[in-house]
Amino acid sequence: MKLCYGVDRAGMRPLVLAIGFFDGLHLGHRALMRDVLRLRKPGWRAGVLTFANHPASFLRPGTEPPLICTMQERIVRLAHAGLDECFLLQFDASVALLEPAEFVERVLINQLGVRAVVVGATFRFGHKRAGDVQMLAKLLAPHGALVLGVENLQAEGERISSTRIRALIAAGELGRADALLGESYEVRGVVELGRGRGHNLGFPTANLKLPEKLLPRDGVYAAVARYDGRDYAALVSIGTNPTFGAAGRTIEAWLRDFRQTIYGREIALRELRFVRAQRTFPNEEALVAQMNDDLNAVAYPDYAALTTSRSPSRVTRAVDPLASSPRSSALESGVET
Repeated sequence: MKLCYGVDRAGMRPLVLAIGFFDGLHLGHRALMRDVLRLRKPGWRAGVLTFANHPASFLRPGTEPPLICTMQERIVRLAHAGLDECFLLQFDASVALLEPAEFVERVLINQLGVRAVVVGATFRFGHKRAGDVQMLAKLLAPHGALVLGVENLQAEGERISSTRIRALIAAGELGRADALLGESYEVRGVVELGRGRGHNLGFPTANLKLPEKLLPRDGVYAAVARYDGRDYAALVSIGTNPTFGAAGRTIEAWLRDFRQTIYGREIALRELRFVRAQRTFPNEEALVAQMNDDLNAVAYPDYAALTTSRSPSRVTRAVDPLASSPRSSALESGVET
């Protein structure tokens, strides 16, 4: 997918264009993208017009929601949807003050050369949100351009929306959020130097730089960690380390069967599933005991239990005889569960 930081196009091949912010690129957004691809004819291009910042950050500063995806993650998801071009704009006065007719004539027709536009059925555009889907169709009709308003998808009797998914993520209901997204919510971060508490407790962890996006509620999660093209079962602690009196929020990941030092490298965490809430422990011994119990969430299944019973299998922790501890892992940084 070609990424353009503006709306001037070279060549001006006919364009089918989706317009929206598309945070998370959930199932409803994906249905809209499929319509874009369906309307694309041979020789035409499929594109999206989106914004680097949430429109509310300019229109009502301080009220913008925490985002499901960073800008980079959103662009990657749009590319995976099969689009040819992405026009990424800063939502500022130059966009917000455009009257509907000016937006259509100058941006959509003269600069982008659209032949079809696909938007949500409740789409609004132009200064003070004066334009809607019907107005968009009326303004584009003299140019022979089609407008398609896509109705909202529903799941469990409720509209699929970024707002709904944000609420699920914030509540730690990542399984339900992933189902509405159509793929896993993900947290990416560069591994930073921690305080070494996890190593001292026998649970060395990777301390991730906090991304600028919505994070799940504080607690311990089972997850899949991806590093250098390989997946690892992981336990992830999100929170403030109350047992040690820490104030700032942290993300710390313990990776099973991992013994590398990766400061400055990136880890991606996905398929997070809530295990338990964060709490304060009376001493380090109680914390370590709980951490040992938490390992069951990502332990290898017991083979004997799997072959002798149809009931949910008991799980045990695998011990590497070459390691100094069965909890060998990534880094000497802080851990809190």
